[in-house]
Amino acid sequence: MRKVLLFLIPVLWAIAASAQKTVVGGIKNDAGEPLVGATVVVKGTRNHAVADTSGQFSIIPRREPPFTLVISSVGHKLQEIRVTSWPAAPLAIALENDNSLSEVVITSRRRIETAQNVPIPISVVGGPLIADAGAFNVNRLKELVPTVQLYSSNPRNTTLNIRGLGSTFGLTNDGIDPGVGFYVDGVYFARPAATTLDFIDVEQIEVLRGPQGTLFGKNTTAGAFNITTKAPSFETGANFEVSYGNFGYIQAKASVTGPLTKKLAAKLSFSGTQRDGVIYNVVTEKHINDLNNLGLRGQLLFTPTDRVKITLSGDVSEQHPEGYAQVVAGVAPTLRPAYRQFSQIIADLNYKLPSLNAFDRLVDHNTPWRSGNELGGVSLNIDAKIGGGTLTSTTAWRYWNWDPSNDRDFTGLSVLSLSQATSKHKQWTQEVRYAGDLTSSLSGVIGVFGIWQDLKTDPEHIEESGADQWRFSQNSTSELWRTPGLFEGYGIKTRSRLKTFGGAVFGQLDWAITNQLHVLPGLRFNYDKKEVDYDRKTYGGLQTDDPDLIALKNIVYTNQAFTADVDESNLSGQLTLAYKPTKNVNAFATYSTSYKPIGVNLGGLPTAGGKVLTDLARIKPESVHHIEVGVKTTPTGNSTLNLVFHKTDIKDYQTQVQTAEVGVNRGYLANAEKVRVLGAELDGNLRFRHLTLYGALAYTDGKYVSFTNAPVPLEETGGPSAFKDISGGKLPGISKWAGSLGGELTSNPRVIIGQSATFFVAFDTYYRSSFSSSPSPSQYLNIDGYTLLNGRLGFRAFNGLSVFVWGRNILDEDYYEQLLPAAGNAGHYAAVLGDQRTYGITIRYNYRP
Repeated sequence: MRKVLLFLIPVLWAIAASAQKTVVGGIKNDAGEPLVGATVVVKGTRNHAVADTSGQFSIIPRREPPFTLVISSVGHKLQEIRVTSWPAAPLAIALENDNSLSEVVITSRRRIETAQNVPIPISVVGGPLIADAGAFNVNRLKELVPTVQLYSSNPRNTTLNIRGLGSTFGLTNDGIDPGVGFYVDGVYFARPAATTLDFIDVEQIEVLRGPQGTLFGKNTTAGAFNITTKAPSFETGANFEVSYGNFGYIQAKASVTGPLTKKLAAKLSFSGTQRDGVIYNVVTEKHINDLNNLGLRGQLLFTPTDRVKITLSGDVSEQHPEGYAQVVAGVAPTLRPAYRQFSQIIADLNYKLPSLNAFDRLVDHNTPWRSGNELGGVSLNIDAKIGGGTLTSTTAWRYWNWDPSNDRDFTGLSVLSLSQATSKHKQWTQEVRYAGDLTSSLSGVIGVFGIWQDLKTDPEHIEESGADQWRFSQNSTSELWRTPGLFEGYGIKTRSRLKTFGGAVFGQLDWAITNQLHVLPGLRFNYDKKEVDYDRKTYGGLQTDDPDLIALKNIVYTNQAFTADVDESNLSGQLTLAYKPTKNVNAFATYSTSYKPIGVNLGGLPTAGGKVLTDLARIKPESVHHIEVGVKTTPTGNSTLNLVFHKTDIKDYQTQVQTAEVGVNRGYLANAEKVRVLGAELDGNLRFRHLTLYGALAYTDGKYVSFTNAPVPLEETGGPSAFKDISGGKLPGISKWAGSLGGELTSNPRVIIGQSATFFVAFDTYYRSSFSSSPSPSQYLNIDGYTLLNGRLGFRAFNGLSVFVWGRNILDEDYYEQLLPAAGNAGHYAAVLGDQRTYGITIRYNYRP
């Protein structure tokens, strides 16, 4: 019996093999030459073959007809051949030459269209480039889109700007709205901390420049990020990725998708990142500023009919690093007396900084750094095709929990022992809009939007002085300052709550006067209401009835309490003229007005003559006037070249300013009478057979046209006046020149580890010129320009496996991302350091059955 089975096995194998029929053929280009390395794939599978040196191929489809073969080769048009029965003769296939760029499809105008046809300056970054370039959050993305600026001394104190406008620079005050909209799958994220999180399973990111209030629910005075994640699929699939790098870097990503029923599909995505610290604390003998990120996203897609699509999404993201410590970068002499200079203060306290070179990356901080950042939420999106358009409803609830600990004096001294602004935020949003064709020559979008926010301390913000505070706050030679225990444990506890409502009706039309000439008017009505209850009380320190000692304590901290109930409405709009003389040229001009809502101060108010300046509890809304002129061109089938000129004037510009008062946590809000930003932007793409190049160059000039009552810069602290006319000075955070250049070179298919694969080498570079890192221009708080070079090298196999090595900041450039003075303006200032050289390897596998 055993012998019979041994005999039957090869016979059965031969019968099975003979049943698997083979399709053979030859592939040539349009000149009749064999296309070596052309690929043939059975559509919907990983089953493939590669043409040999004679252009011949042989493939076993592993299924009965009908099926489709997809034939492709770099630099040639893709071709599909439908096989309805087994071919009686070899297939003869000819591919046409084609180096044209694939059209980039966007949804920013709430419809599907190509980026080159939209009369809006827009940059689009696809998911593959985000993943391959290591652009796992906005801080990486800014190196690919040079008009984007992001500054983050911690997730709460994060500034996301486009063209230097959008949010206050440096330190965040919760009482104002961001001017750059951040949307994920149509849901507005109100807290800037969201921009520091890892992207999870992103399909595409569209960066719109300039006001977009007639297209998006939340008002956007400077631009918008429109992020689209990969939707659930009714075809089973999975993606797995793991990366390893220096400094103990590990990142893992995974997503699984597939059908649950014929009309219900699901997707689950995960991302986790860890990295050791890159700054060394010489006291604790630990590396800090590590990475510790986790993210999870789940989606359900229900399609009851072919005209209705319902998506339920939920996500949770957390960061729990011992991170965001800043390193002392220098000391500025102030106008204070010699005994109040930083060098004399630390000498009197017998203290010495661990290093005078920030790039030694050494600190001796005696307060732990903690940045607990938790965000998440759920959303329900309904798309229903009605008539010539789509009715969309997006309902969402989101939360943000913030649990920090900071060392705001940046030294090993006990000056500020505690700085903990624990907060909780909740938001509810509802948007309903209709977008589509109204007539044969008229299309557009119209919608309503509402956002409710509740932000409160959890349960209170705490700031507490240490034993060395007396020497930093000392403003006279009185011996009373040396009173033992006077300031030790002396602090403030703040309870505050901010409740807001924002409502809007918005719309934009696209009227095709002719096929070449379009007029696009848009209007927006905004209503905003804010209620704030702020109560700050002092505690601790030496308990005394001595009025002189109490007066000294009040120099550091005072009780403050105020309420504010403000509301404002506004009508804004835009008018765009678009002219397309040929299919390869699209010119446009836009004039728009926009509006940023009224603001309220939530970080404490400054004092003058011992009195709290309560008139600063409320700041005026911004009024924005914007002009944009641009042209998008497709000079050849394999290239694009776009040029834009822009000018923005803002009245009552909302800015965050630093003060010498320790008790005004994170500075306070103020209005600059007028600012102006103008510039030009050039971007393009070019594709050859095996080479793709992309680049962008931006010139931006921003200045205060009028700011007559600004706080003095750090080096002028202690002068005859605490305020200064800085009209004509540079706006912070804006480099006059910024640019990026990148590309990828791919090979013909080769065989590696038994699989057909293409090899690739890619690079991207980012340059920005010097910029001011202080709201009031300072000669000490300027950051030198720098250039970053990143690269990657690897292969992509046709079975879904990719492996590549990568490096970021390959030239190991030392650079600052931000400079900021220590609390109290004693003269020393700290830096947010850019990462040094990092490198590693990524292994990715895309599974499709």
